[in-house]
Amino acid sequence: MIVTRFAPSPTGYLHIGGARTALFNWLLARKAGGKFLLRIEDTDTKRNTPTAAQQVMDDLRWLGIDWDEGPDIGGPNCPYKQSDRRDIYNRYIQQLIDEKKAYYC
Repeated sequence: MIVTRFAPSPTGYLHIGGARTALFNWLLARKAGGKFLLRIEDTDTKRNTPTAAQQVMDDLRWLGIDWDEGPDIGGPNCPYKQSDRRDIYNRYIQQLIDEKKAYYC
């Protein structure tokens, strides 16, 4: 099964480029009988705004774009906020370092 995603940064309103990317990924997932995921790239803490993630979700819904998994509905690939995935990434980073497939620089 194909899985596509849209991962906006919650730094402001949804712009036309983001809307286009979300639409193309949503169309591909729907056409292929796959899933469309929404993940929030909230790691830029200096530029994040408190209401932007909800505003982006509202804008996508206004455009008729829905998602199968995301921060507001959950799903098996959670968590859907990038900052909540740090422990997952750190485990894999440490595994790569332990296996000598990566190193600190």
